[in-house]
Amino acid sequence: MTQDITALMADIGARAKAAATVLATATAERKHAALISAADAVWRMREEIYEANVKDMAYGAEKGLSPAMLDRLKLDEDRLRGIIDGLRAIAEQRDPVGEVLAEWDQPNGLNIRRVRTPLGVIGVIYESRPNVTTDAGALCLKAGNAVILRGGSESFHSSQALHSCLQQGLRDADLPADAIQLVPTRDRGAVQEMLTMTDTIDVIVPRGGKGLVGLVQREARVPVFAHLEGIVHIYIDAEADAEKALKIVLNAKTRRTGICGSAECLLIHKDISASIGAGLVRALLDAGVEVRADSAFTRIAGVTPATESDWGQEFLDMIIAAREVGSIDEAIAHIRRYGSNHTDCIVTEDATAAGTFMNTLDSAIVMHNASTQFADGGEFGMGAEIGIATGKMHARGPVGAEQLTSFKYLVVGEGTVRA
Repeated sequence: MTQDITALMADIGARAKAAATVLATATAERKHAALISAADAVWRMREEIYEANVKDMAYGAEKGLSPAMLDRLKLDEDRLRGIIDGLRAIAEQRDPVGEVLAEWDQPNGLNIRRVRTPLGVIGVIYESRPNVTTDAGALCLKAGNAVILRGGSESFHSSQALHSCLQQGLRDADLPADAIQLVPTRDRGAVQEMLTMTDTIDVIVPRGGKGLVGLVQREARVPVFAHLEGIVHIYIDAEADAEKALKIVLNAKTRRTGICGSAECLLIHKDISASIGAGLVRALLDAGVEVRADSAFTRIAGVTPATESDWGQEFLDMIIAAREVGSIDEAIAHIRRYGSNHTDCIVTEDATAAGTFMNTLDSAIVMHNASTQFADGGEFGMGAEIGIATGKMHARGPVGAEQLTSFKYLVVGEGTVRA
């Protein structure tokens, strides 16, 4: 690792820590103003953003990115409007900092309040999707945190263009531009540095594939909010409604294949495998999805026989694994073995079965009769998300502004002393 990268990251970290002290006491009005101004800047600078994205798309194509990964990278007017809507939605949310979570009086005369506080400096390491730049920057700002963003090499130019809009918003609101910094190099040494910056970074959020998250979890000395791969299962129960199942499965697989909420494995109860199940498989094939299935479905023309490696696979493409299960218990056992504790769904009209599935599985998001493409902080009313945490400590599921806070206790007495 070059001395230049070490010095660069040390400087970024020191400036972020200084900015965090200012943000911690920034008013809700100033943070709101910064986000609205940033949203305006994104629209005003849209042509520059599109030009930057064209460079990234060309770079990604040269690297041989799959169509699904290129789709993640692409910015068009609809997606840019989505970014702007996300910034405005986060701006309009209630400011979490200073919220009183609990308050009580003790017999000893003390009044105790537990209140939300910023975490401090957050490091976000992410791949491909340039919108993470604005989502992460905005959510960290809303929660009173400074943030150091390290985007993927594929989205380098797009992220820079969007980052400039965020910093314009900060300047317009008279907040320190160092509150949202973007690592200005593709050098992977910057990632290694971030993982050890215990003096300046309070938590790392990795958002990307298994390789990236695994690296961060193995080597980070800074606490980590893990965002693992989305090995998403949909279980079609014996009491599933055929029409609902069709709508849900097609949407969950084909709407956008490159996002973490995309369905990757279909589990079908044996009682309906020859009817509803076969219909679902044929519909997926007709939609252009490659279906890798067990022997229950290989008689259907176009189905590819599944191998062991297809279970527990995050395809992020027009590919889905499918298999027959003998019971809901077998479906749950399969998910526990091959899943990633991200998002799993049951399709059924049986309330008892739905309750069993939802209460037994310990995934961060468990759904009933809804497309797994809803596994998204924006769809949960958070405006956007910094990722979907699959661990069990502190933040879990979609990580919005509230999840980017900690708390402290404010204790008030009147000359109170302990006996």
